[in-house]
Amino acid sequence: MNATSPDTAPDPGRIVLLTTSHRVAPGLLSWPAWQALRTADRVLCADGAHPQLPYLREAGIRVDEASPDARELVDACAGGRTVVVVATGEGDPALTDGLARLAGSGRVRMPDLELLPASYDLPGARLLDLVQVMDRIRAECPWSSRQTHEGLAKYGIEEAYELVEAIEAGDREELREELGDVLLQVVFHSRIAEEHPEAPFSVDDVAGGIVAKLVHRHPHVFGDATATTPEEVKEHWLRTKAVEKRRTSVTEGVPLGQPGLALATKLASRVRTAGLDVPLPSGEGIGYELLAMAARAEAEGVDPEAALRAAARTYRDAIREAEGVKDTEGAGHGEDARDAEDAEDAEDAGHVGHGEGA
Repeated sequence: MNATSPDTAPDPGRIVLLTTSHRVAPGLLSWPAWQALRTADRVLCADGAHPQLPYLREAGIRVDEASPDARELVDACAGGRTVVVVATGEGDPALTDGLARLAGSGRVRMPDLELLPASYDLPGARLLDLVQVMDRIRAECPWSSRQTHEGLAKYGIEEAYELVEAIEAGDREELREELGDVLLQVVFHSRIAEEHPEAPFSVDDVAGGIVAKLVHRHPHVFGDATATTPEEVKEHWLRTKAVEKRRTSVTEGVPLGQPGLALATKLASRVRTAGLDVPLPSGEGIGYELLAMAARAEAEGVDPEAALRAAARTYRDAIREAEGVKDTEGAGHGEDARDAEDAEDAEDAGHVGHGEGA
């Protein structure tokens, strides 16, 4: 007879767990978050050094530094009160687990529970973490702090080749990892560039430059131009690039240090795209034969480097078969050999284990 009916039971209140991202500037919170904070009966935060607290207090929000357990928090909401908990960087797992246990017991009338993201990551936000980690490594790591653009150059080439290998192998996990290694090279070089005494630049300058270039070279996306085919897109790209670079020869900008087949293919592509009539040089020897084959491949839309690598992999498999080596063993031996080479490179650099920077 003394049992309280649902209609007359006290309102159990409301708990709002407010989460924020450290990748978003403190104080930049969503409108629903500010509403919840301003209308709450209490605002709690277990971390007195939470980066949001100065901004909340500046906005007139009283925040109590407290870390109640689940039962205490439920009791604090009794009578229809709303308590907002500003989550710490770890997410307060002890509290949320305790609330889950109370709710699962069936013996406690639980307040309404709401998870409210006050700020959240936009696409690309994790790049900020990479910049911060690289900054610390550059300052504190004995090896990384001594590196130069020139010293790291060979690793950029190696990582690019490993990326191509992952693409050709169709290994998605390897592809993700190798993309990260290539990205590291960009961030590492950008961090080194900040220290140049006369012409410093940062990763933001690098990103800003490529953004401006992409926008300018895609007038069919960001402007009034029209392109409906890949060929028209390439036309736009080459036309805007020619204006930007003001080159006097189609050969300008072609790196001569790239592999021979790739170099020959790029030159042939430049000649064909520009509509020039330049006969291939005649001469004796395998070099001229390879040049002619590379030009023919380019004209037929074939990447001779990729084609040769594919043929070489087939040859490698045939060698292993002749040796009686299984694929798994061969792969393992290849990794061991590469690890040994990496260790030698690292010793040459004076810091074993950091030779790849990845």
